[in-house]
Order: sequence, then C-alpha cells, then structure tokens
Amino acid sequence: MKRIIVIALSVFSVATLASAQGMKFGHVNMQEVIFLMDEMDSARVEMEKFSASMQETYNAMIEEYNTKITTYQQMSANWTPSVLATKQQEIQDLEARITQYNQNAQMDMNNLQQQLMAPIQQKANEAVAKVGRANGLIYVFDTSMGVIPYFDAAQSMDVTEQVKTALNIPLDKVLPQNQAQR
Repeated sequence: MKRIIVIALSVFSVATLASAQGMKFGHVNMQEVIFLMDEMDSARVEMEKFSASMQETYNAMIEEYNTKITTYQQMSANWTPSVLATKQQEIQDLEARITQYNQNAQMDMNNLQQQLMAPIQQKANEAVAKVGRANGLIYVFDTSMGVIPYFDAAQSMDVTEQVKTALNIPLDKVLPQNQAQR
C-alpha cells in the first residue's frame, strides 16, 4: 500500500513538474498602452476642459474675495460695528464657500476621471486578455506599476507591442519624455 502511494506521489510530482515547465508568462506596460490609446487623448481633452471651467469659477470667487478684502481694508475705519461685523461675516462665508468649492471640484474631477478611465481600462484589459490567449499565456503581469520585484524578461513574453497592435496604436507612437520617466 505504501508503495502505491509513493508511486502515485511520484507520478503526480513528475506531471506537475512537466506542466510547470510548459507554463508561459507575459508582461505588458499597461501605463504606456493606456496613455497611448486614442480614447485617452479625448479623455485628456475632456478633463482639461472640465478643469479650465472649474478654474474659471474658482478665479471668479477669488476675485470676489480679494475685492471684499480690499473694500474691508479701505472702509473698515468708517463703518459702524454692526456693518463691520456683517462685512467680516461675508468674508468668512466666502472663505467657507471657496473651501467647499475646492473640495467639491476635486471630488467632481476624480469622479469624471474614473468615469472616463473605466471604459479605457476595460478595453485595454480586453486587448491584453486577447493577446494572452492568442499566445497561450497563463499570466500577463503589468510591469508599469513597479510591484513585481523580479521577473526574468528572457522567460516572459513582452506583449506590449502586440497589445498596441490589437488596440490600433501605431508602434511608432511613444510616450512623451515626462511620462516615460515616471
């Protein structure tokens, strides 16, 4: 009985070792792929328009604040205590509105970014899965995040170019220098 168990374990070990040697791994720079997608260009344009609109509103609020401060500084000596208290309250209320606006603007910007990025990331992930299946890979690791402490590039297939091709990204399109260094 022991002999049968030993033989079964030996066969299982050999089968596991044989299948492990046939495993194929790949890696891709997802940050590069996503950054170079055409959809990312239009998302950037939309984010920039939204940001400019938010900045315009912020600048108007700051201008109003600066006007109130200047008026307060110039006129406060002539105002009665009740007018002075009212003007101080107006300035404090405007400061609070500006702070609240900044918080809301940042939240709105984050929400818009997530909304715009979700379909882009999904499309990129689908392209990676398609390339991975076509190459018989069992895993495709994202090397752009820096969370893979080691991988042997000689034993892992770089599928970045294939994913770019699957997404119709011209192979000569490259990251700008400031993006490539991140």
